[in-house]
Amino acid sequence: MLDFNGNFMADDAELREQFSFALRVSEILKTKYSTKPLAFVHTYGCQQNVSDSERLKGLLELMGYGFTEELSEAQLVLYNTCAVREHAEDRVFGNVGILKALKRENPDLLIIVCGCMAQQPEVAEKIKKSYPYVDILFGTHVRHRLPEFVYKRLNGSPRIFCNPDGAIPFKEGVPLRRDGTFKAWLPIMEGCNNFCSYCIVPYTRGREVSREPEAVLREAKMLIVDGAKEIMLLGQNVNSYGKGNKCEMNFAGLLRAINALPGDFRIRFMTSHPKDCSEELLVAMSECEKVERHLHLPVQSGSDRILKAMNRVYDTEKYLSLVRRARELMPDIEFTSDIIVGFPGETYEDFKCTLELIKEVRYYALFTFIFSPRPGTPAAKMPEVATKAEKSKWFTEMLKVQEKIAEEIDKAAVGRKVRLLIEDEDNGRAVGRSSENYVVILDGEQLPLGEFVDAEITHFDGKLHGKLI
Repeated sequence: MLDFNGNFMADDAELREQFSFALRVSEILKTKYSTKPLAFVHTYGCQQNVSDSERLKGLLELMGYGFTEELSEAQLVLYNTCAVREHAEDRVFGNVGILKALKRENPDLLIIVCGCMAQQPEVAEKIKKSYPYVDILFGTHVRHRLPEFVYKRLNGSPRIFCNPDGAIPFKEGVPLRRDGTFKAWLPIMEGCNNFCSYCIVPYTRGREVSREPEAVLREAKMLIVDGAKEIMLLGQNVNSYGKGNKCEMNFAGLLRAINALPGDFRIRFMTSHPKDCSEELLVAMSECEKVERHLHLPVQSGSDRILKAMNRVYDTEKYLSLVRRARELMPDIEFTSDIIVGFPGETYEDFKCTLELIKEVRYYALFTFIFSPRPGTPAAKMPEVATKAEKSKWFTEMLKVQEKIAEEIDKAAVGRKVRLLIEDEDNGRAVGRSSENYVVILDGEQLPLGEFVDAEITHFDGKLHGKLI
């Protein structure tokens, strides 16, 4: 990370040592290549992984690498992986397999696998045995040591595998190479203490560790100066921010502190666990004008029996009370959520409870998944009741219900006046997103990305359209 004078900031001797390794790598690359070597970085999974990759890219840039979107041009390939779903793991293994031919053509190619998959011992062992052309593998707790690993491998070290257990304090001062301009990721904590029975994250990310508020606010200020118009606060459970910190600031307090920073920007956050979604937090959201009127509040199931088996530590009445209270405080708020279909032991009666909850809450959008067992989690050992065909049928039924609700919400939004952040274009027409998460096409308008505009939603034809006001 750079301070306002352009100097690298490091919070400890270990990180300063990594900067030293980076400089030594840059000297090696200057002698090894006549032009700047290029790195291909691909990120799988969640926003937290995307944020991690921005810091990994910052370290690679410090080492002297440029970047490319073409595998064939790369002298270094880095896959930052996700372990949440089996499909994501299969994609990684498939893509790593493709690299065998590239390594044969270019023996100097450095291949790196890191992230949540790499943190799992069984995955590390599989890559060690079945993918001998992978040079470096490291887990989530040692991301900041990338310069050390690259330096050692360039100097003839044997293949490097490093995935130690145990969370570490967030390494302040890692250089950041942002992928975006007006949208920015801001991690505020790492890890998770919840141990939902289906989730591998506490095992790959470790226990909760919050950044100190001073560090979060310092980075937020830099992002604002750098032109960020939307700041996404990230954590496995942002609602539990601050536990164990020297400062007693909780997440509601952090929202207020960032909201008070000068500048024209919005604040988003995810993921928000219902068990820690407090009255104080909802009030803070309602009173902070820069916090968006959109809350992603994963419910996972509408069946209390299944919620208990998931170890979610709330029931549907607790969840619905949060939704009702949020709407009392913020009548314009829209909700999104996560739903798992076909959890072990789930019956059609349980699934119907989920449908009823969806109809009651009326989500604007859902992120939906058919249950995927993760080895090492309690749910992976639970007996399943529903067949694959039944799960697929339920899944389709749920999507139809949700699509109808989303369409009704969009139609009801016609005539509303909204403030949009221009973030895309559609056939030459500007596309903006509102605080409530409405995506609106501005017919006949070509506007710069990252600009705020006031608009009126005029009609819905499968998509929302609007005009400037």
